[in-house]
Amino acid sequence: MSGTNAASGAAPCRFAHYFVICGIDTETGLEPDELAALYQWLEADRQGRDPDTAATGENFEQSPLKRTFKSKVLAHYPENVEWNPFDQDAVNMLCMPKGLSFRTQADSREPQFHSFLITREDGSRTYGFVHTFYEEVTSPQICSAMQTLYQMHQAENPSSATSSSSSSMDSLASSLDEADSPSSSSCRSAACGGYDASRDTLYVSKALCLITPMPFMHACHSFLSQVHRAVMADLPPPLPLESYVHNVLYEVPLPPPGRSLKFHGVYEPIVCQRPGPGELPLADFPLGQTFTLLGVENLVQLFNCTLLEMQILLYSQDYQRLMTVAEGITTLLFPFQWQHVYVPILPASLLHFLDAPVPYLMGLQSKEGTDRSKLELPQEANLCFVDIDNHCIELPEDFPQFPNKPELIQELSEVLLHYGISPVGGAPPTSVPTSTTTTTPHGSVSTRHPGLKSQQALRELEDDGRNGNLGGEQLAVLELLQGNATLERLQALAKRTGVRVEALRGVGGEGEAQGGRTAVEEEELRNAKLNVQLREVFASRFTTMFADYEAFVIQSAPDLESWLTNREQMHNFDKASFLSDQPEPYLPFLSHFIETQMFATFIDNKIMSQWEEKEPLLRVFDGRIDKARLYNVRAPSLRSSNYQRCTILKESAQAIEQRLMKIDHTAIHPHLLDMKIGQGKYEQGFFPKLQSDVLSVGPTNNKWSNRTATAQRRKDRHRQQTEHLTLDNDLKEKYMQEARSLGKNLRQPKLSDLSPAVIAQTNWKFVEGLLKECRMKTKRMLVEKMGREAVELGHGEANITGLEENTLIASLCDLLERIWSHGLQVKQGKSALWSHLLHYQAREEKLEQQQAESPVSNGPERRKSESSIGMPSLRVSVIQDMRHIQSMGEIKTDVGRARAWIRLSLEKKLLSQHLKQLLSRQALTKKLYKRYAFLRCEEEKEQFLFHLLSLNTVDYFCFTSVFTTIMIPYRAVIIPIKKLSNAMTTSNPWVCVSGELGDSGVRQITKNVLEMTFDCQNLGKLTTVQLGHDNSGLLAKWLVDCVMVRNEITGHTYKFPCGRWLGKGVDDGSLERVLIGELALPNADEDCVRGCRTPDMQHSPGQTRRVSITSMGGRGYKPTSAQIQEAIGEAVNSICKHFHKPEKERGSLTILLCGEVGLVGALEQFFHNGFKSARLFQKTVFVWDFVEKAVAYMESADQMGDMQETAEPLGLTCVSLCHYVSAINSSPRNIGKDGKFQLLVCLGARDRLLIQWLPLLVECPVLQRMYEESALLRDRTTVNALIDVLQTLHDFPITLEASLVKGIDL
Repeated sequence: MSGTNAASGAAPCRFAHYFVICGIDTETGLEPDELAALYQWLEADRQGRDPDTAATGENFEQSPLKRTFKSKVLAHYPENVEWNPFDQDAVNMLCMPKGLSFRTQADSREPQFHSFLITREDGSRTYGFVHTFYEEVTSPQICSAMQTLYQMHQAENPSSATSSSSSSMDSLASSLDEADSPSSSSCRSAACGGYDASRDTLYVSKALCLITPMPFMHACHSFLSQVHRAVMADLPPPLPLESYVHNVLYEVPLPPPGRSLKFHGVYEPIVCQRPGPGELPLADFPLGQTFTLLGVENLVQLFNCTLLEMQILLYSQDYQRLMTVAEGITTLLFPFQWQHVYVPILPASLLHFLDAPVPYLMGLQSKEGTDRSKLELPQEANLCFVDIDNHCIELPEDFPQFPNKPELIQELSEVLLHYGISPVGGAPPTSVPTSTTTTTPHGSVSTRHPGLKSQQALRELEDDGRNGNLGGEQLAVLELLQGNATLERLQALAKRTGVRVEALRGVGGEGEAQGGRTAVEEEELRNAKLNVQLREVFASRFTTMFADYEAFVIQSAPDLESWLTNREQMHNFDKASFLSDQPEPYLPFLSHFIETQMFATFIDNKIMSQWEEKEPLLRVFDGRIDKARLYNVRAPSLRSSNYQRCTILKESAQAIEQRLMKIDHTAIHPHLLDMKIGQGKYEQGFFPKLQSDVLSVGPTNNKWSNRTATAQRRKDRHRQQTEHLTLDNDLKEKYMQEARSLGKNLRQPKLSDLSPAVIAQTNWKFVEGLLKECRMKTKRMLVEKMGREAVELGHGEANITGLEENTLIASLCDLLERIWSHGLQVKQGKSALWSHLLHYQAREEKLEQQQAESPVSNGPERRKSESSIGMPSLRVSVIQDMRHIQSMGEIKTDVGRARAWIRLSLEKKLLSQHLKQLLSRQALTKKLYKRYAFLRCEEEKEQFLFHLLSLNTVDYFCFTSVFTTIMIPYRAVIIPIKKLSNAMTTSNPWVCVSGELGDSGVRQITKNVLEMTFDCQNLGKLTTVQLGHDNSGLLAKWLVDCVMVRNEITGHTYKFPCGRWLGKGVDDGSLERVLIGELALPNADEDCVRGCRTPDMQHSPGQTRRVSITSMGGRGYKPTSAQIQEAIGEAVNSICKHFHKPEKERGSLTILLCGEVGLVGALEQFFHNGFKSARLFQKTVFVWDFVEKAVAYMESADQMGDMQETAEPLGLTCVSLCHYVSAINSSPRNIGKDGKFQLLVCLGARDRLLIQWLPLLVECPVLQRMYEESALLRDRTTVNALIDVLQTLHDFPITLEASLVKGIDL
């Protein structure tokens, strides 16, 4: 027992934790793989067949040589390590992901290498490196069992004696070995005709595996291949194999940070190195290969999808490729870490995890020849599908690009070309080409020596992008070459022509082809340098983008315990301020990225570093930022989107080169152990049974283990002290886990327990997670919107809500897609939501058709709409909104249509109602979804719809603002004041509607018809309506109450109040009025739009009061001078606030100038105060009359010379006022006197002339004649105060809408 403790005590510092052997258990014999049966059960369940019949009995259709049989862990040493408990099921499943594989002497039996990782529930990782080879079967029972199975197969399938049909199991979990050559099955049928025990030799796969705490891939590969070489060699190894296994398990330590270590394999020394504290963490998987397989452009896109936490599925025949790409892409995320499901090799039995409605990064093995289109994936709306073998990726729609993408690709391409690798992808890595090589357009290398077929076969084996899967003829040539004397000459020739020779180790001798050890070392050094330089390029992007992130971290809690307890309620990062500090081109990406779980965890780690040791990646990243600040003393406010190249590529490569060239530590040599004589006798080609007693116990006398034991005791003491100082450790660990897993809906899948009950439990976790995510997202969307309205009321600060709002809505669309994808019976199309909507539409339209055929009259309803002069009610239905989306030619895909439909429903405040309607057809939901699906969990579904209902409390314009180029039908209704007889006019009326995105142009209205519809390009939010007529006929006077305009797609209705006459000789003589509109409150009752005066939507009590001041002026109501001054102050204040908001967040300036609470109305009241407007037996006088008389006086005074004595600037001001008034009067528009005054104020505000014109009007003698003594305009102090208030508008660039200044020539 003491020995085991000694071994496990040092485990955290050991190079390897376990040595494992997996293979066939001769005692239990051939057992069908239960996992394959479970997979068939799941597949049948997915396709709606009876799963129980699918998984019963043997699969006799398939040749027994192609079937999967159960593998077992035959031995593992030591028995257990305290720090890393041995999970037998998981290790067995990942060492042999498709179970045992059988071969005969006619088949290719090349050894294979792959790696895997196991992520434990706390997020820590253990790496496994596996060397699989074929060993002859000596058990007569197994040979005869195989013979019997083969005869049964022949009896069942006489026609296909040797060819085997592909089962569904094969399609997703075929053996890697079958993929070795397309000709393997034909070779089997032709040469050996299946299996005959009397004439064929049977071989079975066996796996040797090292399990390590760190990913030392090259070192493990080298050690395992040397052990295999020792088994296959003619002579026994120098020492028993136990000595080498014992050495690597107990006597080889982990290299200390920043140091290199040499230890000894069976034949050659092995070197590994570990980065120092300030360097990027260890990553031994060859990144160059990842870039070669995918190409730079594809890899950057995949990197971007990973950062945005999409679902990522890697697809390849080769397990090692899956692992290399998965590890490569997660390595590039530094300083961030992937926080969701991570299974680089997904065993067939875990296929149901593709149904997970959460972000994941998984690798799926493909069968050669399997068509991608046949692969049915549960959800694809947010999926990035990476077909590694075909060097292509399928991207999700509509996601922001990584900042400075072209420059990043350029820099990465330069690094790759420096190492002789094509940035295009699809070709294997080559050395720097010499003059005798040419690179074809596809990036594959071809030499200028045609000739020998054998040379061609060798070169294709090395340079083939298909992982060495040669065609039949080429493979036959290759087999002839094996053991051939000319092989070495060919290899030398290949080397001279610049072709890489490493792949040949699988063909001929292990290392000799490289010309000794130095070539292997050179290759490893080259890979290590390339790895670190590529990673540095990505790391420097983050160092630049997040250089000042620390300034925006909100440290709000006094201690760790209170922070962990309130983690969910706290804002940890000031997102709005951070985004406002970034360059414009970065915003689309950054606004999405700072919403991800990996960014949230990064910030959490930063906050927790106040109270505990910094997380290693964070420590390195912060160190780099500090270093960059020392060298680069730029002002943090100066943000530039210029690309900054990485400056430390050379140093990073040199650091690795120095470590690998100058070895810091050498481990103890393997030595003879105290073993029983005669056991484990060497027999060529067979891996011996190792003596477990010497391998389960570590050495008790070496000084390294004593040193680590002392260090461990010191650690333990320190831990006990800190426990007294801080939280109870268990409690703290619980909080930490909860904090870290916040927002993760699922922990890593546990590989060992896969019963249907566990699958059901997993799905229940998904349902709970989706509901929690929905609650968080809707709450966040509400807080953002409420925050914006608080800004409008003067609380809080402005923030970039437009951008954030778009990000939040995009993430809501993503969540809805994931909910609709969960538990689907059969996948149809890329968008699960749109597919459901189409099913619903088909059913509803069928019902409509049936109702239309039945003789039911719709009379009363039609009469109701005709009897209403107001806006007829808009039909609300799911189908109607779908038809609007289907008619939009701009949207080409189902995912795009689903997103547009969500945006439209959200803008109409109908999202919850529509989805409730959709799910009310329970028969349809049952047909489309399995029992465990989220949409069939009644209580959760109700809560989900309730959370969505809360979004109706705020206004979204997420459809109108995104689809700016679509054609939209508008309906305009003119509502006259009916009390007076001439509600109708004999003249020809017209209307022109303007919005933030343009105007409709002049639309003629049919005489005596008060309603019209027209189609035009999206106008955005509507701002003004120009209403007029041509003054023809006898009844050319028209009293209009208001104009209502509705967007027929979104249902937004705008009200444009008028309340004035249009006609010559009545009111102010206007034939045209510019009406300013605001969004009308939607009301369940249709009557809201008929002439009744429903108050407009009020934003705050202050504004309600101001409405009464300006709009009541003409109705006998006289506001006091204090109220008038307050109204002017409020109007100017609103304009100032408007310009202080980010540009994308500003509303309509026209409303602030000319609306009911605008500047024009307030100034009109100022000019009306004390104005002698009514004359006995005379026409009413307007303020514009006073302006015209004042201008006439100035012009006559100027002609008489009086003005020449005035100061020059005053003279110029006088000229400008006269010029503007004359331009307004000579305009072809008949806008009436009040309209002309409005125009003068707007132009004066725009051109910063108002405060110069006011003194002129006050000095003019006309003032005394037209104003009473008490008028505000005659009070010098008040006028000066008004000038001071208006002065503040000079800081802002006021632009006027075209509808206001049309026809004015200045």
